[in-house]
Amino acid sequence: MAELPEAPTPTLTAIYADYEARQGDGFRDHLGASIIGKSCARALWYDFRWITPARHSGRLLRLFETGQLEEDRLVRNLRATGATVLEVDPETGLQFRVEAHCGHFGGSLDGVALGLLEAPKTWHVLEFKTHSVKSYNELTAKGVVLAKPQHVAQMQIYMHLTGITRALYVAVCKDTDALHIERIEADPAMAERLLDKAGRVIFAQHPPARISEDPAWFECRFCDHHAACHEGGGAAVPCARAPARSGRASRCRPSRPRPPAGR
Repeated sequence: MAELPEAPTPTLTAIYADYEARQGDGFRDHLGASIIGKSCARALWYDFRWITPARHSGRLLRLFETGQLEEDRLVRNLRATGATVLEVDPETGLQFRVEAHCGHFGGSLDGVALGLLEAPKTWHVLEFKTHSVKSYNELTAKGVVLAKPQHVAQMQIYMHLTGITRALYVAVCKDTDALHIERIEADPAMAERLLDKAGRVIFAQHPPARISEDPAWFECRFCDHHAACHEGGGAAVPCARAPARSGRASRCRPSRPRPPAGR
């Protein structure tokens, strides 16, 4: 008979409980560039309209925090190579942020860099990600374009809305601390398609078609909105977040932060 795992200590339980108490409801006030690469438009529609709250365990929330803490070290690593790294906009003291569709769509950059050894005179959008060993091995075998299309979509939006033409993707394996670095070139056509996709999701008055009618389909099975989509569950928050399309398409132009001086 297998031995039962030891019960967590009161201190460990309290630490995780503190993370859980501070996590909030997980709802954003916009559709994020970090998720626009999702393959299911219906899931994005649900995300934007606060259909399913995001609730995570204390252990997982602490893991998310580890990814955020890693960003400071990566900035130090890049600066040690001689690169100029800006984590915030010098004019505002806040993260570089981009928006489109009247502010209903957008995201915040991890930073921008100049003086990278691969292309010293070119400004780059910075994107930092942490990976499990399985995810990291897939990334190094296939490259970010094939292995992580959602991350590529995020970088394309950031490049397009800042006017910067290159991105530096820095990935960390959480199991081994190994680093993987790739440079990505801007693809304006792809970015415009993603912006159009965001607009369709934001202004649609009814949910788009499901990616699959089979609730056991792998993308559906692991989706946060599985119950709402396939089982008829109600929204977590009664939502009035359905912007009217009338007149907005022509007025809501992307906001473009001024690129750093010297670009």
